[in-house]
Amino acid sequence: MTDVQTPATHPASGVLSRIFRTEQDGAPGDGHEQVVLCHDRSSGLKAIIAIHSTALGPALGGTRFFPYASEEAALEDALNLSRGMSYKNALAGLDLGGGKAVIIGDPNKDKNEAMLRAYGRFVESLRGRYITACDVGTYVQDMDVIARETEFVTGRSPENGGAGDSSILTAFGVFQGMRATAQARWGQPTLRGKRVGVAGVGKVGHYLVGHLVADGATVVVTDPFEAAVNRVRAAHPEVEVVADTAALLQAKLDVYAPCALGGALTDSVVAALGEFGTSVVCGAANNQLAHPGVEKDLADRGILYAPDYLVNSGGVIQVADEIDGFNFDRAKNKATKIFDTTLEIFTRAASDGIPPAVAADRLAEKRMREISALRTVLLPAARRA
Repeated sequence: MTDVQTPATHPASGVLSRIFRTEQDGAPGDGHEQVVLCHDRSSGLKAIIAIHSTALGPALGGTRFFPYASEEAALEDALNLSRGMSYKNALAGLDLGGGKAVIIGDPNKDKNEAMLRAYGRFVESLRGRYITACDVGTYVQDMDVIARETEFVTGRSPENGGAGDSSILTAFGVFQGMRATAQARWGQPTLRGKRVGVAGVGKVGHYLVGHLVADGATVVVTDPFEAAVNRVRAAHPEVEVVADTAALLQAKLDVYAPCALGGALTDSVVAALGEFGTSVVCGAANNQLAHPGVEKDLADRGILYAPDYLVNSGGVIQVADEIDGFNFDRAKNKATKIFDTTLEIFTRAASDGIPPAVAADRLAEKRMREISALRTVLLPAARRA
């Protein structure tokens, strides 16, 4: 049953309508199962938990802490991100649905123990329908605090029985996806001799740079935060640094890797990639396509796009492994398969004459439909427990 806990006057009706909208063909689409607004006056917490689908199992997805311009913008982001998690978890072969949460505020100024613990109590109130983890603005230490109020949290520190920093396998998975794009585009699964531009070298980007440098790529980076750039420079002094994304797009790249916030692939960015001869887009950011149709524009320009939720699924593979007792080698082996899945998507796309993003959506939707159908079979009580 869909449960929307919100005053009638809160977000704009256009955003609210997305919660109930579904695809006519029976795919999971844009409709959400449950959206919960969380407000704790004493700590100042304002958060949104969006559960898109539990067709495959409990909804797993991170908590983003971000200074949104409005509550409507926060809700829009939560809906987009939670839908993406359904597809990501399905394509990664996990028995988990898709959800996401956002906390409204500046993590550098507003975050505190009381707020995180209040948020943890809201997660606990869902009794396992949603399992949280790290995202932009939240870290392993935050998950440890949240876990003091709920068991439904992953990405905790190793000393507290968790998997630690999920950025490590996120970057590893993106690198596997990038190797697959290199195989599909140039015939060899390596970035050696290629010029790769990384936009955003924070949590994931700086680990990705390490993989690329080790593989023999020439790496160009940009990031608005000087500390992030300095950390990359200290570890890899050979890396080139440019002032901003506009300069990066003009750097005659073979591969463009968006690794910051979503919406990076706008019409103007895609036009610039085509103008300056970029052949591949493969990065860690979620929801890279600014609007429907961008995936076709990329394909029409001959730019091979590796779907973001496919290649950046290493992190969710890592935190999902924590649910049953974390084993890094086991999780890394699962993340290695991102290479094969990416090649499969490219093969399906070429065979069906569709962009890779569409092929990835179809494969994820197929798994959600097929496995969801199994849930109509009543399991013995012992199994349900």
